[in-house]
Amino acid sequence: MNEILNKLHEAAASPRAQMDGYLAQGKKIVLCAPVYTPEEIIHSMGFVPMGAWGGDVALNRAKEYCPAFLCAIVQSMLELGINGAYDGTSAIVIPSLCDTLKTVGENWKYAVPSIPFIPMTYPQNRKPAYGVAYTKAGYERVIRDLEKLGGTFSEEKLLGSIKVYNRHNAAMRKVDEVLAKHPEITAAQRSDIFKSAFFMTKEEHTELVEALIEKLEVQTPAAEKLPIVISGILTDAPALNAILDEMDMHIVADDVAAQSRQYRTDAPERADALNALAEKFANMDNCSVLYNQDKPRVKWIVDTAKARNAKGVLVVLTKFCDPEEFDYVMIKKACESADLPLTLVEVDRQMVRFEQVRTNLETFRDLLKM
Repeated sequence: MNEILNKLHEAAASPRAQMDGYLAQGKKIVLCAPVYTPEEIIHSMGFVPMGAWGGDVALNRAKEYCPAFLCAIVQSMLELGINGAYDGTSAIVIPSLCDTLKTVGENWKYAVPSIPFIPMTYPQNRKPAYGVAYTKAGYERVIRDLEKLGGTFSEEKLLGSIKVYNRHNAAMRKVDEVLAKHPEITAAQRSDIFKSAFFMTKEEHTELVEALIEKLEVQTPAAEKLPIVISGILTDAPALNAILDEMDMHIVADDVAAQSRQYRTDAPERADALNALAEKFANMDNCSVLYNQDKPRVKWIVDTAKARNAKGVLVVLTKFCDPEEFDYVMIKKACESADLPLTLVEVDRQMVRFEQVRTNLETFRDLLKM
């Protein structure tokens, strides 16, 4: 099992090395925004979809294009692009799901002209038939741009890719369930399992995750620690996960955009594959960046915490992420009504000092032990 975890860690920690390995094999790479890019289309057209990783990088040149108050995750993507970290890739696809993504998309072609920018938009009202049609039209725009880069599209190939991605979704849902029963898997290791998916082909990642599940299902779980549900956009900061492990907190479920959120919904496996993929996006929910005036995400967090016997909820707020900030008030009220302890920590890609986070989590730990 350690060999599998080490492979996943290497991929998560060294995305450029992963990229160079694929380029050395003669493969073409298309960068994707962290969540909700239609990777199935990119995969079906002969490219390797790879997450455009943000990073703990000083924001210098990106400030020429982005106001300082925009999400630093996406700003760091732009900084890395300007610095040449993504050199060798064929294009980048950025869906305009939030204000920061829109800003980066608008400026990418000027800041990083060597890497073609492929824009796409999603409708806020995505569930009605006209919302599905709008999404499909956005996908068709992506297809036309990828064809200019040498890709070829067919519904048959897309159906094949949908099957690959649905299998990966199933593996990620299953590993989430299994990890809830195994406190010996650390927060850092759990982060690696999910983060590595951005930098490997889905076929390779599925094989490793399925093998890990098989190992865990025959392993006797360690004694339970402090079970929590974690929520946020991105929770991969090594310092944050080190503190969670130091505090003996066991993540039994997550509501994290870059982790389990994106794997909850499959695309229907039908001959009209592009329509099916648009319907998949329409069916997605329980996410801060996906419009739903009823906010079912709030109830999902409380219900999941109860189902997994979590003692509390940790909200990791990415600094200046407006959609997450707006949802927090409702999450807090729902947790209070359910007598579920909750705490909030604010993180930033440029953070080097986590003393305030540590103090907050120490207090949270003591509350959970009461």
